[in-house]
Amino acid sequence: MGLGDAVDGRVFHVKLPGHDAMARRADEHVVPTRVLLPRRVVDRPARQVAKRLLMALLVLAATVLIVWLDRGGYHDAADDNVDLLDAVYYATVTLSTTGYGDITPYGDSARLTNVLLVTPLRVLFLIILVGTTLEVLTERTREDFRLKRWRTNLRDHTVVVGFGTKGRSAVQTLRATGLKNEQIVVVDPATKVIEIANAEGFVGVVGDATRSEVLLRAELQKARQIIIATQRDDTAVLVALTARQLNRGAKIVAAVREEENAPLLRQSGADAVITSASAAGRLLGLSVLSPSAGTVMEDLIQQGSGLDLVERPVIKAEVGKNVRETDDLVVSVLRGHRLLGYDDPAASPLQLTDRLITIVRVTNESPLDSPQPGTPRPLD
Repeated sequence: MGLGDAVDGRVFHVKLPGHDAMARRADEHVVPTRVLLPRRVVDRPARQVAKRLLMALLVLAATVLIVWLDRGGYHDAADDNVDLLDAVYYATVTLSTTGYGDITPYGDSARLTNVLLVTPLRVLFLIILVGTTLEVLTERTREDFRLKRWRTNLRDHTVVVGFGTKGRSAVQTLRATGLKNEQIVVVDPATKVIEIANAEGFVGVVGDATRSEVLLRAELQKARQIIIATQRDDTAVLVALTARQLNRGAKIVAAVREEENAPLLRQSGADAVITSASAAGRLLGLSVLSPSAGTVMEDLIQQGSGLDLVERPVIKAEVGKNVRETDDLVVSVLRGHRLLGYDDPAASPLQLTDRLITIVRVTNESPLDSPQPGTPRPLD
């Protein structure tokens, strides 16, 4: 789709940001698509190999010491004299093979030492070598198994396209409402960004989200909601078009920089569009005109402190009551697909199937622990 193509018979032109270095750098490089699962806390591969090598050397040193201390019980076919070099040679070939027979234990103590000490050390040495080899060979198999299990179990998750400031803030808000890390998949073209998402416990997909195959790797076709927080407005439009084509029923929320691009994004399939630049500008203007009102708005925007704007169902005790008779400060009433203001006569009396948009004060209690009005709850 071009920047000036028609959508539903209407022609829109996307206004591009003037300077966006991050977006340009992302567009200049073709990033291979891959899924990165959060890694378990383990040592780095180099450190693991170093540890195993040190253990093998310690086993070898212990065997050399044992043979050297009991060198009188060994026979060398070459010169009948077992020195330190012979001890190292015997220990090396004994631990790595079954030996060549040129140096043999003939004394009772030497043979007993071989049975009780050298043989167990040989087994331990082989376990270290085989364990290292098997770990290298099975690493890819384990990752493939984890990826397959993740794809099988993933349902009704949230796909976040872009893990910059906007994307991270959106994820923090979702987590505050009770959404688990396993139910969030991050898509971003930068490998370093996905590594940061992995470190925070999220599954990440490296790739260009405007491509269908990248979104399919994020299992977008099974997602419940999609958040588009890209750096460029034209990228957001293309992502919305692709996402809506792959998933007709998911809720798509997108952010744009320029307000004039919001209609195009809605036409592209987004259910809600947030204009970041205009919203920040209005908050700045409000703070100038009324610092107190600006403080209240900032408090509402910040999740998990002070006042919060939440959506909750109507409880049985509120059915039939007026909007103003509820315990919470109701802003709007969601009835079916209609959003009614608190002062709309049709909003009262309340019905059991209604949902209330309320302003509540945040408590220390978890939103999942309390079903009472006045406590923030996760959105359905």
